[in-house]
Amino acid sequence: MTDNTDNTKIIRWGILGCGNVTELKSGPAYQKTVGFIIEAVMRRDAEKAADYAKRHNINKYYSDADDLINDPEIDAIYIATPPDTHHFYGLKVALAGKICCIEKPLAPSYKESLEIHEAFKAKSIPLFTAYYRRTLPRFVQIKTWLDNNEIGEVRSIRWNLTKSASAQDLSGAYNWRTDANVAPGGYFDDLASHGLDLFIFLLGDIHEVSGYSLNQQGLYSAKDTVTACWLHKSGITGNGNWNFGSNNQEDRVEISGSKGKITFSIFENDPIKLSHEAGESELFIEHPENVQLHHVERMREHLLGNLAHPSNGLTASHTSWVMDKILGNL
Repeated sequence: MTDNTDNTKIIRWGILGCGNVTELKSGPAYQKTVGFIIEAVMRRDAEKAADYAKRHNINKYYSDADDLINDPEIDAIYIATPPDTHHFYGLKVALAGKICCIEKPLAPSYKESLEIHEAFKAKSIPLFTAYYRRTLPRFVQIKTWLDNNEIGEVRSIRWNLTKSASAQDLSGAYNWRTDANVAPGGYFDDLASHGLDLFIFLLGDIHEVSGYSLNQQGLYSAKDTVTACWLHKSGITGNGNWNFGSNNQEDRVEISGSKGKITFSIFENDPIKLSHEAGESELFIEHPENVQLHHVERMREHLLGNLAHPSNGLTASHTSWVMDKILGNL
């Protein structure tokens, strides 16, 4: 780190895997956060790495992950590769003794997620996971409603997420999100992890969980439909349905309480709705242009010792445990 005082020191980041997710969602957020700079990026295709670095005004680029991880001018690594490589690269970053943020899910399995968490914990190195919904204002507002008992005592939560098969699915073209070797649960791994992690943030850890999963369409190797029920430690019940071969599209979450309910979507930027004794209200809270901005800014606050980050290796491992239980892997 390049400065002596906690409030002004610069943390130099390297991005490992500068693909689409880093173009708008995350990469610019690091550049906009005071005290953070992206010093270097890595992609196996050197030409694409060079193009990314040029377009985003980044000093260095690599085509070898070890060169980025072991660069003495890099203080922290953001791993933005597909999830099947998170464990491999995460352990390398822990060994190098560097701060790390890993894209979600932390790993494709609870076992690997826990190993990553424990590797950083053993060295007392900060590890963050990009479950950025925990810091998005629209979901923070929902937590505020819950904490203020706007719907009374929370009884249950349910989520229905259905989508039609995409043109890519129907064509048979390769997609790592539907490759069982990378994402065994298919789109469930990529999408449901966001919602389940958010529910844990809003309502507390999950104590018991079970589910059924299968491939109904036969379009790819991963699962395409999942259903589950769970119990939060607080006694709140939950159920979810995720189907990626449906004829309609729906993304609806409903939290029911003793005196009202809250409805919202996980992925659509729709208004959040509060219904209780005083009536009904809607609140539209727009996402930032770079959707991970608040997540990245909160990492900076955490590293300064000002405010703990809500998404870390331990919380992400718990989400991985829930996912594995639903898929029948535990």
